[in-house]
Amino acid sequence: MGHASTALISRERDEAGSVRTVPPLTYLPLTERPARRLAQLLAGLALYGLSMSVLVRAALGVNPWSVLYEGLQRHTSLSFGTLSALVGVLVLLTWIPLRQKPTLGTFANVLVLACASDLGLFLIPADLGLPGRICLLAAGILLNGFSVAVYVGARLGPGPRDGLMTGTSSLTGGSIRLVRTLLEAAVLAAGWLLGGTVGVGTLLYALLVGPVTQFFLPWFAYRGTGEPAPVRQD
Repeated sequence: MGHASTALISRERDEAGSVRTVPPLTYLPLTERPARRLAQLLAGLALYGLSMSVLVRAALGVNPWSVLYEGLQRHTSLSFGTLSALVGVLVLLTWIPLRQKPTLGTFANVLVLACASDLGLFLIPADLGLPGRICLLAAGILLNGFSVAVYVGARLGPGPRDGLMTGTSSLTGGSIRLVRTLLEAAVLAAGWLLGGTVGVGTLLYALLVGPVTQFFLPWFAYRGTGEPAPVRQD
């Protein structure tokens, strides 16, 4: 993770004060509108990987998992994207005792994020100066939240890190919020100890990416055949 929970929101209030219902974000088989949903999944994951590289180039603090990748990069010769993929595979191994089952979206998450983030780091120059870095931070947070809404809305399964969160929650009985907070805090601490970048961007990401995702999700959450149409409530 992607890092966004598939148990995000079910309702979103628009500018007029009405409530737009969001369909369930549980997995739907690829047999239902495969071309549309697969394209949405891949586009969302590619944009997410790009947003990760934008935040790295901002050098003002990144999300907890990127802090870990940065920290690991300082101690290895592997690229940021390669480390993202390797950590994703290791996290997938924790699914076995948690009885989680990977899907197409899970494997796509590992591969597409790795390639897109490395490509972004290749294309985006480093050391742009403080004004440029501030712009990159704002753009990265906005793009990250948008891309989460796009790929999660395709409903083709969670990424490795999201599955770890939901599986742990199911096994322990802890709330999604508590489990996610503890996992993110542990990852952040490990990344910081390894030398990853922690800064104001890390805090802003934590505060803003959820609301940004929530704003865009109603437009991208796929509504399956037979699921009720959106209901507006004033």
